Parts: sequence; C-alpha cells; structure tokens
Amino acid sequence: MNNSSLYFRSFLIMLALVTVGFFWILLPYYAALFWATALAVLFHPVQRRLQSKFRGRGNLAAGITLLIVLLIVIIPMILIGAALIQEIATVYKRLVSGEFNLGMYFTQIANAMPPSVHSVLSTLGVGDLSGIQERLTQGAVAGGRFVATQAVSLGQNTAQLLIGLGVMLYVLFFLLRDGAQLARHSKQLIPLSEEHKQHFIRKFATVIRATVKGNIVVAITQGALGGLMFWVLGIQGALLWGVVMTLLSLLPAVGAALIWAPVAVYFLVTGAIMQGIVLTLFGVLVIGLIDNILRPILVGKDTKLPDWVILVSTLGGLSVFGLNGFVIGPLAAALFMSAWDLFPSAVRLYQDDPNGNDTKYDGKS
Repeated sequence: MNNSSLYFRSFLIMLALVTVGFFWILLPYYAALFWATALAVLFHPVQRRLQSKFRGRGNLAAGITLLIVLLIVIIPMILIGAALIQEIATVYKRLVSGEFNLGMYFTQIANAMPPSVHSVLSTLGVGDLSGIQERLTQGAVAGGRFVATQAVSLGQNTAQLLIGLGVMLYVLFFLLRDGAQLARHSKQLIPLSEEHKQHFIRKFATVIRATVKGNIVVAITQGALGGLMFWVLGIQGALLWGVVMTLLSLLPAVGAALIWAPVAVYFLVTGAIMQGIVLTLFGVLVIGLIDNILRPILVGKDTKLPDWVILVSTLGGLSVFGLNGFVIGPLAAALFMSAWDLFPSAVRLYQDDPNGNDTKYDGKS
C-alpha cells in the first residue's frame, strides 16, 4: 500500500469519526435543527424577494423573514398549545368525574339501534354490549390519563422547550441569510454527478414543501374547520377534537372522519337530527373536499408519494422521532425511493465510464 492510499484511507476514517461525533453532539437539538431547515426551505422564496427588494441586504431580509415566521407560525402555535393543554386538563377532569362518559354515549347509540342490528351483533358474538361499554369507559380514562401526563410533562419541560425554540430561531436566521451559499457549498461536497445532485436537491425541497406546506397546512385547515363546527354545535372540547382531527388528517385512509363521523352518527340516532345532518354535510362537503381544493394550490403539480407509503412512513417516523416523524418519515421515504430511482442510471454511467468522468445524465432512470 503506497503512502497516498494510506493517507487517504486514514483521512476517511478520521472524517467519519469527527462527523459521527459532531452529529452526536447535535443530537439533543435535532428537532430544532430539522425544523429550522424545513422553515428555511419553506420561506426561502420570501427571503429571496425581500433580499432583492432591499438590494442584497441579507441581514435585514433575514430579520424580516424571521419576524414573519414568528407572527404566522411560532406565536400561533404557542397560543394554541397553551390553550390545548388547558383543555386537555379540563377534559381529563370530566373523564375522571364521569361527566364525560364514552360508554354512556355508546349505550345511547346501541339502544337507538333497530332490533335487526342487535340480532346481527349477537350472531357475530358481540351481543353483550355492557362489556364493550365498560371497556370504552376504561380506555377513555386510561387514554385521558396518558394525554394529561404528557401535557404535564410538556409543561414541566418549558425551559428545555424554550432553549430548543431559541436554537431553532437562531439557526433559522443564518439559514435564511446564508442558505443559498450553504446549499451551493454542500452540493460541491456530494460525490455524485451534477444531474444526480440536482435531482436529490429538488426531491428534498419538493418533499419538504409537499409535506409541510401541503399536508400539514391542509390537515390544520381540516382540523380547524372541524373544531369550529364542533364549537358551533356546542360539543365540549372543540379545540381538543380539532387538534385530534388535524393529526388524523395527516394519515391517508384515516382522516378527520374518524372523529366527526361517529359524532354525527350519535346525533342522528339520539334524535338530534338537525345537528347530525349539518355535521355530516359539513364533514363531507367541506372537510372532505379541502384536500382536493387546497393541495393543488399549495403543492401544485409536484409528484407525491403513494398513500400507502405516506401512511407507513408517517407511522414509522412517529414511532422513531415522535411528533417530528410526521415530516421526517415521508422525507426519508421520498429520498429512499429517489435514490433507487437513480440507481439504474448510476450503474449505466459507471459502465459507460468506469474512470468516473462526469457524463451527461438525461434525468431518466
């Protein structure tokens, strides 16, 4: 082994070690850094327009963009989070006291069912509805206790949350100001052909935009409209149910209907026909169509992942990264599929030019 080869391999080992060490140090703030990057990608067009308007004054443009992020993203999220924690505490107290009893609501629905439905349930082996009622009540209390515990834990970690928020905003300022330069420098470090680099960068930006600006904004809109309708109909815990509908709207094949549809059924079978009809029509014609109306506007014609890939990657991301997995999961899935899409062309490039000279890539796998 000659000296140059030894030095190069030693350098690669050292590079790997210092890179792993650096990422290990940053690990406690991975969420802050990730969301700073995501927000920088989302608000890059705003930063670019402001910078051109102020004739290259990057600090001023980044400061104004950061203020916009604070006003339309950070502050509303803080206010909603505080109100949500308070409402969770209220709902949990009602669950423990028995004032809010899912089992009782289930019994009312069951009693309103025609005898033929009871016969079918008995045939299926679920004729004893009292056991189901008891399990629903116990499950609701246990779920409420878990959510309340998480909310209390979140409140106790206020200092850590504030530090993470500060880190995110601080990094976001520099990413807004120097993001284009950092992207160009990072692209030079990637040992791929120029066309492959552009493909990955476009895919990363597209998925961030589609997931955050598309999926999350659509989900928030659906949850907000659902919570508003719950409030109009006088349903307790409208804010909490709106947040739950927002989270469920992020999952394909699940959606906000998992919340509003049972409530509409409850209204219909317990005699509140008008409320049931209004909620059903609103859920189908407004909440259900929001996705088809808003997504093309927010995402445009960007290619999205198959629904089953989004569902599995989102659930997997949640289990690994917590709430941040709503974005990290689909992003990882998109980059995985993009890399394998490029694999055949990369093999052909190597076969055509094994010496590694840059060869023109037509963008087709």
